[in-house]
Amino acid sequence: MTTVMVKTLRDGRRALIGWAVGITLAATLYASFFPQMAQSGAEQAENLPEGLREALRMDDIASAPGYLGSTVFGLIVPLLVMFFGAATGARATAADEEAGTLDLLMAYPITRTTLLLQRFAALVLIATGISAAVWLAMLAIRGAAELTAVSPAQFAAQCLNLALLAVTFGALAVGLGAATGSRGVVFAVTAVVGVLAYAAHTFADQLGVGWAAYLSPFHYYLDGEPLRHGLQWGNSVVLLAASVVLVAAGTYVFNNRDLSA
Repeated sequence: MTTVMVKTLRDGRRALIGWAVGITLAATLYASFFPQMAQSGAEQAENLPEGLREALRMDDIASAPGYLGSTVFGLIVPLLVMFFGAATGARATAADEEAGTLDLLMAYPITRTTLLLQRFAALVLIATGISAAVWLAMLAIRGAAELTAVSPAQFAAQCLNLALLAVTFGALAVGLGAATGSRGVVFAVTAVVGVLAYAAHTFADQLGVGWAAYLSPFHYYLDGEPLRHGLQWGNSVVLLAASVVLVAAGTYVFNNRDLSA
């Protein structure tokens, strides 16, 4: 029952290790800058307009939760996992369909639903592994980088939401790929949605459309401030539910359309 999932993990292991190492190194590098950035970053933030400081969450950049929430987990790492979700999700079915090998794969005793769900399950496992690696890296540098104001449990809460954010964008890519069979469409739409979602989360209040932030997965990923308050179950459930809906919609279309030759 897990053959497709295991094969997906095995075939893509090099790229997946690359994603895990790259994202973890980026998170570790920027988190380790906190002692140097605590003072200088706060001084630079004072020169920014108040609205921009609030949008970028730079009002409290001199604290460990404030710095990590505005830079490492507020910008760099979430954008990287968004790209990961799009790239990995596009390979679920769209890559095989464009290459003309999906019909050969479907000749095996496997349903379209099983294929799609097992490949999505592989994406979930990889996203979980990446987030676990980031969590362990944060714990490893926590003392040396003066990040002790954030507890291991609070780091775990933020990394869980990081995994859910990757899964949400991965689910969008999987659903789009299943519905269209085109990686180009997957990358284009996911990129547009990602940019609009980040802009809605960051600038909605400043633009007078605060309600738009609630349409963004970034809102549920970060707005509960897990680095200060721990896991906010409601936000995590929203991300999980969105992923389920996107994959379910893609599976339905995938099962009811003709595959490209």
